[in-house]
Amino acid sequence: MPVSLEPLDVTLQIPYHFRCPISLELMKDPVIVATGQTYDRSSIESWVATGNVTCPVTRLPLNDVVTFIPNHTLRRLIQEWCVANRSYGVERIPTPKQPADPVIVRSLLNQAASESNTSHARLSALRRLRGLARDSDKNRTVISSSSHNAHEILIGILFSEMNLNSSELNLEALAILSSFPLTESECVLISSDPERILFIISLLSHMSIDVRVNSASLIENILAGTRSTEQRAQISNHDEVFDRVIGLLNYPLTYPRAMKVGIKALFALCLVKQHRHKAVDAGAVEALIDRLPDFEKCDAERALATVELLCRIPEGCAAFASHALTVPLLVKIILKISDRATEYAAGALLSLCTSAERLQREAVVAGVLTQLLLLVQSDCTERAKRKAQMLLKLLRDSWPEKCTGKSDDFACTDVIRF
Repeated sequence: MPVSLEPLDVTLQIPYHFRCPISLELMKDPVIVATGQTYDRSSIESWVATGNVTCPVTRLPLNDVVTFIPNHTLRRLIQEWCVANRSYGVERIPTPKQPADPVIVRSLLNQAASESNTSHARLSALRRLRGLARDSDKNRTVISSSSHNAHEILIGILFSEMNLNSSELNLEALAILSSFPLTESECVLISSDPERILFIISLLSHMSIDVRVNSASLIENILAGTRSTEQRAQISNHDEVFDRVIGLLNYPLTYPRAMKVGIKALFALCLVKQHRHKAVDAGAVEALIDRLPDFEKCDAERALATVELLCRIPEGCAAFASHALTVPLLVKIILKISDRATEYAAGALLSLCTSAERLQREAVVAGVLTQLLLLVQSDCTERAKRKAQMLLKLLRDSWPEKCTGKSDDFACTDVIRF
């Protein structure tokens, strides 16, 4: 196992010029600024992003448009030093990918937008843009900021031919556009046109899983960026959008992006209260419970938030109540994933146990009392503790006799001994 550079510094002296003047750590992507000083790219970008306008070493002013020039010579020297000191556990730093050139990005956008160009030339430009967008967040920022109407160009290409057998131009534009957050005006530009919304929804049934996932991602972006409750309701009013998004949750785990995008889109759709029953009718309950153990942390939080939202409507509560794994799984999750996950799980259990005494007994058998007692004594969020206290009061009559928990602090003798 490689030794980190911090303990290495005691026995192996890192050359002074290999260290970033800001972080004092070994540089992985050295770049030169206008004053001639070299810094690690991530450090100097953070320095500039926080509003600093001078060079950290010389204190001389930087240009209005800060340009970072890769220091290839120094980077190669650092790599050679790493290789020469492999015996000390030093790993060779990888050669970093350079961020997209704004000039090239603008040229590609113009090439893609020009209808006087051949379809092949336009498609080639879009594919290059898609590759850049896929490489890094930095590149996506460059693409968004390289032209005042970059997103509008892509939106125009996407909706230039609205049918299920759309050309590769449409689908490449969709792939790029789905990777960006949209401004409210851009969301309105799409959501205010019913034909555009129907077109995106139709792509959710495309034969390509990539197209289906990109469509769901764009729908989620539009829902997240639209303030108008009426327009969000118009999108979620389509029954097929729930069916197809839930289909992504049920897609094989060999394509994890489908599940990640699917839960984001489903959560965004379920924020529209009047149409949550459509999610239940489309099979959201079974998909959420069956896939809950497979989600990564952030996605698990979003999935549990969706469960809590659906438990707030009678149809959702009844559907979760009829699934044998719902209560045991929610009880198990408490204090296991994160504070947010715990809060959502406790909220869902509160709704379920309020709806039926049978579920109260199931929760007690699953060990919810111990979990809740630990929760109210933990550093979890106040909202989570409040939900736990409400649930404990609701379950008073179901407490085992060995619990002394008739007091306000819900103390249970066997938990205290533990």
